[in-house]
Amino acid sequence: MATPITNVLDLRELARRRVPRAFFEYADRGAYDELTLRDNRAAFERIRLRQRVMMDVDQRSLATTVVGQPVSMPLAIAPTGLTGLQHGAGEILGARAALKAGIPFCLSTVSICSIEQVRAAVNAPFWFQLYVMRDRGFARDLIRRARDAGCSALMLTADLTVQGQRHREIKNGLSVPPKVTLRNLFDIMSKPRWAWSMARAPSRSFGNLAGRIEGTGSLTTLAQWIASQFDPTLNWKDLEWIRELWPGKLILKGIMDEEDARLAAAHGVDAIVVSNHGGRQLDGAPASIEVLPRIADAVGDDLEVLFDGGILSGQDVLKALALGARAGLIGKAFLYGLGAMGEEGVARTIEIIRKELSVSMALTGQTDVRRVGRDVIWRDHAVAARPMFLPLPVGCGPQRAL
Repeated sequence: MATPITNVLDLRELARRRVPRAFFEYADRGAYDELTLRDNRAAFERIRLRQRVMMDVDQRSLATTVVGQPVSMPLAIAPTGLTGLQHGAGEILGARAALKAGIPFCLSTVSICSIEQVRAAVNAPFWFQLYVMRDRGFARDLIRRARDAGCSALMLTADLTVQGQRHREIKNGLSVPPKVTLRNLFDIMSKPRWAWSMARAPSRSFGNLAGRIEGTGSLTTLAQWIASQFDPTLNWKDLEWIRELWPGKLILKGIMDEEDARLAAAHGVDAIVVSNHGGRQLDGAPASIEVLPRIADAVGDDLEVLFDGGILSGQDVLKALALGARAGLIGKAFLYGLGAMGEEGVARTIEIIRKELSVSMALTGQTDVRRVGRDVIWRDHAVAARPMFLPLPVGCGPQRAL
């Protein structure tokens, strides 16, 4: 008898068994010593909620808006690279699940399925995430393609102009498209569900980068391509250039400092995403949830504040809302569901988070996500408290002292 799936970590374990190691660890792990990766979760776990009773919470609303878009709950699927290697056609399956759930889906520049493939398969607008290249003609072309596809928002990622090293990707010899070698033959043969999904997939390489990375055979080569193509000169003046090309909603992702948040507001972006790239860039940066309250206070009502970094449950979403976010983005949680069960797994992830959010709202006396405030947090100074130990991700060994 199969073990019931009760939370996102159950989906993570299922994905770990079903997805080849190189691709699972690409989604699951972080940069360098993974301090920030672990702290994203540890910081959430330190926050306690304020239990309330004898309040009428029979009717609860999770509906809200995100950058002007009505959504069924304050959640969006974050842009994730190589999504289509967790499960064949992963980007399409994620977009479909998000559409059915009534939440936004954001497609990455380094997706496996292209903008056009996703648009043809999903008859509804989605968001597109942009990395700015040294070749501004290519960046201009990506924006045009997103505009032609009817994307409803453009998300500029600002924190990957230089790539942080991810040791696991190098050690696993991750390749795109996936190659069968003596090293990974047994792993792939033991994952028939994954292999079958890949055999039927419309794309197994970087759909949006076709013709731009000729001869790329491994992630090491991709990292070298990123070093040569991702533009480290990206600065605030470039927002004016992007605005000329993109008249729609503009979201800036990768904000971890109050001053950068104020600059984003001054430059007229519609929303920011408080994010440390899931612990995959600057290792040693604080947890995203730790800086969220100060950033939300710094910008006030000047723009919308979205949150990304460690969300695995509805309680995590509630905590992010209480500390100033309009909505949360899920990356790893999304990929766990996708790798575990394809579109059904993504839908399961969303539903788990939805139910947990609704129950947690009831037990804290909340009836409307739009009115959740910091009084939901029990002694909100707990956000700043630090533990003696940071837990490693599940299955990654013993706790490690600071």
